[in-house]
Amino acid sequence: MVVLHALSDFIDCDFAIADSSCSYWYEGRCPQSGVRLKLPRTSMSEAIAHGLMQYLANNDCYSREGKMYGILLVEQPNGEQRVLKAFSGLLNGCSVVEGWVPPIPGRDEVAFEESRTLAQLDAIKQEIITLKQLTERQQYEILFNDFEQQLQTMSDRHRHCKHQRQEKRQQICNTLTPEALTIALEQLDEESRQQGIERRQLKRQQNAVLQPLQQLIAATDARISELKQRRKALSRQLQAQMHASYSLTNFSGRSRSLQQLMPGGLPTGTGDCCAPKLLHYAATHNLKPLAMAEFWWGESSVNQDKIPGEFYGACAERCQPLMGFLLSGLKPPLPDKGYGVHTSLYKTKIFEDPPKSPLKRGTLTPVPPFLRGVRGDLNAVRQLSKTCVYTVADKGEVTLPIIYEDEWLIAVNKPAGLLSVPGRYRDRQDSVLSRLRHLLPDGMALISVHRLDRETSGILLLARDRQTHRQLSQQFQQRQVHKVYEAILSGVLTVEQGKIELPLWGDPENRPEQKIDWQHGKPSLTHFQVIAREGDYTRVEFIPLTGRTHQLRVHAADARGLGITILGDRLYGCCAVTSRLHLHARELRFKHPQLEKTLHLQAITPF
Repeated sequence: MVVLHALSDFIDCDFAIADSSCSYWYEGRCPQSGVRLKLPRTSMSEAIAHGLMQYLANNDCYSREGKMYGILLVEQPNGEQRVLKAFSGLLNGCSVVEGWVPPIPGRDEVAFEESRTLAQLDAIKQEIITLKQLTERQQYEILFNDFEQQLQTMSDRHRHCKHQRQEKRQQICNTLTPEALTIALEQLDEESRQQGIERRQLKRQQNAVLQPLQQLIAATDARISELKQRRKALSRQLQAQMHASYSLTNFSGRSRSLQQLMPGGLPTGTGDCCAPKLLHYAATHNLKPLAMAEFWWGESSVNQDKIPGEFYGACAERCQPLMGFLLSGLKPPLPDKGYGVHTSLYKTKIFEDPPKSPLKRGTLTPVPPFLRGVRGDLNAVRQLSKTCVYTVADKGEVTLPIIYEDEWLIAVNKPAGLLSVPGRYRDRQDSVLSRLRHLLPDGMALISVHRLDRETSGILLLARDRQTHRQLSQQFQQRQVHKVYEAILSGVLTVEQGKIELPLWGDPENRPEQKIDWQHGKPSLTHFQVIAREGDYTRVEFIPLTGRTHQLRVHAADARGLGITILGDRLYGCCAVTSRLHLHARELRFKHPQLEKTLHLQAITPF
């Protein structure tokens, strides 16, 4: 089976040789030496991945299900470079597909057990679906609502009768003789008792009709719960068998089972991801890894945290714990020479007195590949915008460019694809905040002042104490912070400038999407100005006066706004194949709470 591919199958080799800048590191500590080992995701590997995306786009069979794909650029013993490609899990139900890296050894040993268990799991799934479609559920809902309506109608009638009785009691107390009054009051009391009896009878009738249905539904729910527990037990049993059989080999020649590597427990799917497949194959076939890239393709993931065509790093639960072992045997990376990502490139232009007008570009000049993502040769980056001053500061292994920091606050240039703060689930813990909390001595005291969308890059501000956080947050809430974003629209905008004022509201049926809602939406206001036009694209500057979720993305995409999506914004309808969302938080101007000086932070636009 042919697994090694020529570079020319994916990219123009001239580009590959000319560009070696890095945007992400796959990394982990060697279990034996403790040395941190790294493998980059470079512009070259991203270009190869884009070539694979084009191949996937031209073959419908790859769009049926969403999954992670990956490529690994390797060097053969003769010095020639080749490409490996892999998919996560199964591809159209198959684990072995011509041209793709095969699964990690061990799957064949449990193939029969896996097939039998999967059949059991499918049977359980079908039974659960049938039980959830129990017709008595709908019958119960209809009858319950009918009785509730009857009870409400009766209650309204009884309340009206009670009010009439009270008025009548007041009238007859002054007009009737004692004997007649006694008889009349007894009649009114009897009417009240009869209405109480009527209500109790209806309640008894309701219980008689609904209780059998309730018991049936409760028994059905108990069976569903039992089946789910059975399904979980079968899945765990199968995973344990597979993890004990799966064997990974690293570049030192050592082999370990997944169970040995992660004795504390393994999430479902461990070992089936792209990175372990690629690295294991390279290690067992005497191939030297040079760079790797992983991306999502197909339908968006269920919880919308994976977007087709976007690059992602090693997943926190399944791949990251294996990286140290998988990379063992590779030489540690050489110290940086003043550029790249290992020694981060930091942009630190700070104005105490803000300029009268924000930074503008006169023309939309295509950025050379080696400058995309604010990486590459330092002098070349300086030439892109001479109004900005760049410094290189060695922050050890921090891959977040620090724009400004003092004893009260810190501002970083957040890369696209990284969360601002940790998410709710375990696979969404990697973020700017969590990284800084682990890497800085006072990191645990850091608090994020505001947030950027995961796919948006640019300036993110964090406070080092609660008082500073409170004061900065107040400036954001009172709209005293001047924010400037730069974006590329996936179309030609005919107007030069203007404002967009549309109310935004979270769409409960399509989270995390936002929508225009004139009844419930929160006011949102954005000023915009065209910077340049080139071909079918428009570079614009956004100045949001409010800070609603996805404000700029919706204001751009909605027909009542600009009617043109931001390039790469697949959530709001952009279909172009791009490496990222082309939206960047370029400038932030605010008053320093303690120094009482105006800080104007800028981060050069990386596209």
